[in-house]
Amino acid sequence: MGLSFFGLTDEIASIARANLFTQIHEIVFHGKGGYDWDTIYNMPRWLRQFTFNQINEFYKKENEANENASKGKNSSTLMDSSGKINRENFPNTQKPSSKVNYK
Repeated sequence: MGLSFFGLTDEIASIARANLFTQIHEIVFHGKGGYDWDTIYNMPRWLRQFTFNQINEFYKKENEANENASKGKNSSTLMDSSGKINRENFPNTQKPSSKVNYK
């Protein structure tokens, strides 16, 4: 029987510890080299939460923008989802210009 002073039992402590390390990993990994593990581990809790939420919001907005761009009306590709070439879209493609300017 573990001590449950302040309501922290062995079971809850292990879950809280796993959540802490998961959050540290997410910040370090998705921070793209901007943070190291030691800095995030020693960061105040409120600042770590803020950083995590900011990174999370950034990636959510980025995913929404990518989804909206892929679902756009004007998006036409030369290949369909099965990997076959769409012959209808060939006339719409731009032809490379014959004039090359190397200035």
